[in-house]
Amino acid sequence: MNKQQQLQESILFLKEKGFSNPEIGVVLGTGLGKLIHEISIEKEIAYSEIPHFPEATVEFHSGKLIFGDLSGKKVVVMSGRFHLYEGYNSWEVTYGIRTMHGLGIKNLLISNAAGAINLNYKKGDLMLIEDHINLQGSSPLAFKGANDFGNIFADMLEPYSKYINSKIVEVAKKENIKLHTGVYASVLGPQLETRAEYRMLQILETDAVGMSTVPEVIVAKQLNLPCAAISVLTDECDPKNLEPVNIAEIIAIAGEAEPKMITLFKEVIKKL
Repeated sequence: MNKQQQLQESILFLKEKGFSNPEIGVVLGTGLGKLIHEISIEKEIAYSEIPHFPEATVEFHSGKLIFGDLSGKKVVVMSGRFHLYEGYNSWEVTYGIRTMHGLGIKNLLISNAAGAINLNYKKGDLMLIEDHINLQGSSPLAFKGANDFGNIFADMLEPYSKYINSKIVEVAKKENIKLHTGVYASVLGPQLETRAEYRMLQILETDAVGMSTVPEVIVAKQLNLPCAAISVLTDECDPKNLEPVNIAEIIAIAGEAEPKMITLFKEVIKKL
């Protein structure tokens, strides 16, 4: 069975389960799962039950697809995402995006937890991604038959929708939420960066670094699916004053900053 047939099976299965005509897709990042409590849930299904869907392996990702009503719109939410560092390939990492697009979403909102490279940005802050640098060493469009899904030479002049970004900035101002904008660098991981690597990222003028999001955005671009992404900055990556990493603290900071991100997503969904 080829990739297109697999994808169609996944989409048909979900439609039969009642995932009908969602308008907006949402991807929830590490430690950022509480948005689902704001949804009037109609259907939820574990990734393991969806034909051909990868299974979530990261302990703080729950691994289910949720369908329901949020801010008066039908949404489908990936509670738990896939990363290259888990051993998935680029097709598997972006399978959820292709599936949500096949279900009919018109806009995509993505969240992630990231480290602050820009030393003016502090842990607990939010950053709206306006551009990215792909340092993962791969592309989710580089596979045999990728042309079947759209133009593989996807134009990355504007990977993040200026329209959605402008709406998010509007909401942040109205709700008095501090929101930086910046460049996100995506690395393979799962190990964190060395001091030399943080210095390199500073030289490249990146503002935040993480291990996700970029493959999803590239696929959205191939599908002509407008998207926006917000990073919750969970640690400060100062090569001159580097502390040992504390994953528990990173998850805790993501949890503390999460209500601000939820407000932004809920309010921007009303405007889309």
